[in-house]
Amino acid sequence: MAKLILNDEEIEIPDGEKLVDYIEEAGVPIGCSNGVCGTCEVDIEGGMENLSERNQEEDDLGMEGQKRLGCQCVINKGTVKITY
Repeated sequence: MAKLILNDEEIEIPDGEKLVDYIEEAGVPIGCSNGVCGTCEVDIEGGMENLSERNQEEDDLGMEGQKRLGCQCVINKGTVKITY
């Protein structure tokens, strides 16, 4: 099991799962879930190496540095800490 830390709340997530359902339940606004609108932009404060790589949708919206789209991230393993 992977662990997501979102604004100091710890959430266990099965390895290989998308973050979208878990972060929406924790309060991150989700618009389209397709990586088009950008409403679910989050800051990765730790564990970027435990996430899937940026995809085309994130590149198209100009995600750089520690910014990612919550609806597009898959947690592969380990711990990831995010804020929004």
